[in-house]
Amino acid sequence: MNLRSIDLNLLVVLDALLDEAHVSRAAERVGLSQPAASSALERCRHLFGDPLLLRGRGRMRLTPKAQALRQPLRNILTQVTELLEAPEPDLKSLVQTVRVMTAELPPALLTGRIYGQLMQTAPGLTLAVLPWQGAQATLEALAQGRIDLAISVFPTIEADFTRSELLRERYVVAMRRDHPAAAGFDLDRWLAFPHVLVSGRGETHGPLDEALSRLGRRRHVGLVVPSFLGVPPLLLASDLIALLPSRTLLPGEVDRFATFDPPIAVEGFPLHLAWHRRSERDPAVRHVAQLIEAVLGEAAAVNPPA
Repeated sequence: MNLRSIDLNLLVVLDALLDEAHVSRAAERVGLSQPAASSALERCRHLFGDPLLLRGRGRMRLTPKAQALRQPLRNILTQVTELLEAPEPDLKSLVQTVRVMTAELPPALLTGRIYGQLMQTAPGLTLAVLPWQGAQATLEALAQGRIDLAISVFPTIEADFTRSELLRERYVVAMRRDHPAAAGFDLDRWLAFPHVLVSGRGETHGPLDEALSRLGRRRHVGLVVPSFLGVPPLLLASDLIALLPSRTLLPGEVDRFATFDPPIAVEGFPLHLAWHRRSERDPAVRHVAQLIEAVLGEAAAVNPPA
């Protein structure tokens, strides 16, 4: 028998019908109208291939099949109730791996503080941070259960997923502190030196170049790399200039760089945390999600967008 074709709410109604042996009283007990309870009884008769209740004087009479169903039905409903009302497990007793796929966040910003808190609240959990594979591949991994949480920009998301906004990010122009463009920085100084562009597909032209073109200007892209996280060391060792999300530079190293607002308008972006709805009842995944929201919420308060 295919359970997907069965309305399990029928079992609740059937339990009341067999207990009351009276359609109207059973209807009142489960909060249905009398016609709705009668309809449910007909569906149960079809499901079990038996009349179940036969008309008699005053009360209806249970068939032998109905009598045999009473205790197993009561046991099943009791087990379901206990399952749904089971207390949340103690976080300290959980032994589980929670897999997080994240795009372009410095590991120290995310994992360092979260791991410290996990050791206090749920020491049996393992936090596994996976490399970014693109938004579509990440959503597929969530859907297939290969990862539990994802951090990135998700402008739209399907009904099977849930997302929450962690923070809003802004872009800054970054270079080493003693860079020759840092003195009197402006659009001309910005465009006078080679830029490092971040592209996972090796592209050398992006939305910023389109905006510059509309102004009749262009930049020279000297280097293309696949990740923002690899850019800061390159800046320290060269005259390259980069346009970076502000949180790419951690507070402990920001004094090694000169940063400026872009000379032309560059729109920021929201950062989201996403998960599949099946994970909403998983206490380990929920706990890690709450820690991520708290840690990045604090980061947003310390470094709000301009």
